[in-house]
Amino acid sequence: MANQLPYDGAMMPAELERNISEVEARIRAAERRAGRPSGSVSLLAVSKTKPAELVRQAHRAGLTAFGENYAQEMSEKAQALADLPLSWHFIGPIQSNKTALIAETCDWVHSIDRLKVARRLSEQRPPDKGPLNVLIQINTSAEVSKSGVTVEAGEELAAAVSELPGLALRGLMTIPAPAQGRDAQRQPFNQCRILMEQLSATLPQLDTLSMGMSGDMEAAVEEGAHIVRIGTDIFGPRYN
Repeated sequence: MANQLPYDGAMMPAELERNISEVEARIRAAERRAGRPSGSVSLLAVSKTKPAELVRQAHRAGLTAFGENYAQEMSEKAQALADLPLSWHFIGPIQSNKTALIAETCDWVHSIDRLKVARRLSEQRPPDKGPLNVLIQINTSAEVSKSGVTVEAGEELAAAVSELPGLALRGLMTIPAPAQGRDAQRQPFNQCRILMEQLSATLPQLDTLSMGMSGDMEAAVEEGAHIVRIGTDIFGPRYN
C-alpha cells in the first residue's frame, strides 16, 4: 500500500485504548470550559500512513470515523475493512486524477478548494451512495504552502459548491499555521467560525467546522469546532 509500512505490532491495544481515552477526555474537558454540551465535538482519527490492522484495532476501541490524506491508501484500507461500519473522511489535497476514487470511497471530503475539483466529485459520486458531505478548506493563515482558499474567496466558492448535485455542502475546514499560546491558536479558528456564521445567512444547511489537531484542539473546541482531526496523539508519529 502506498505511503504505508506493514503493521509491525508496535502499538499494543492497551496503549491505543489509553491514547483514545485521553484524547476524548481532553475533548470533553474543552467542551466544558467552553460551555458547550458534552458530545458536541466529534473525534476524527487521522489514520494516514497507518496500517489497516491498526485502524481495525482502533475500531475495537470505539472509533468509527477515520481521516486519510492519500486516495489510493484510503481506498485500499476501505476495501480491507469493508466488514466494519466505518466512516471515511478525505482530508488531504485533492488531485484531479484521484477524484473518482475519492467520490466512490468517502463519506466526507474536508478539503475542497477549487470548483473544478468539486464539479468532478459531483459528477463522479455514485448515485446509490447518496450525497457526498463536503467542506470548503479555508487558508486562514494565508500560507503559500497550504491548500485552501482565502477567507475572501470562501463565500464565492461555497455558493458555487452548494449548487452541485451529488454533494452536500456542510461547512468549513482549516489547518492554520502552528502557533504558541491559546490566544494565538484561537485567532484563525475564530476567523473560520465567523466566516461560517456569515455564510449561514444564505446557506442555512452549514453545520460543521472541522478545526483542530493534536497540538491545538482545545483552542479549536473553544472556537466552535464540531470535528477535531487527531492523528499523532492517537496513533503516534507517522511512519514516514
